[in-house]
Amino acid sequence: MIKKPITLKLSEGLDARPIALLVQEANQYSSTVYIEVENKKINAKSIMGMMSLRLGNGEELTVVADGEDEADAIQGVESLLVSKN
Repeated sequence: MIKKPITLKLSEGLDARPIALLVQEANQYSSTVYIEVENKKINAKSIMGMMSLRLGNGEELTVVADGEDEADAIQGVESLLVSKN
């Protein structure tokens, strides 16, 4: 299992379009992928779960991946969350 703290760097925060891209990215991996914020742990492969987070630019979160391709999953998800748009 890998846990990686990340600061969200999306100008509009985590709204519908970035969430859709994030869910697509997470679903490419066989590992389980979660986003942890405060006391919430949301499956990154669930569009409805991700929509419930409502994260803004600059907020802190942790990406957690567990499985055979966990390192790739962390890297892929992180690249989406810190890409300055």
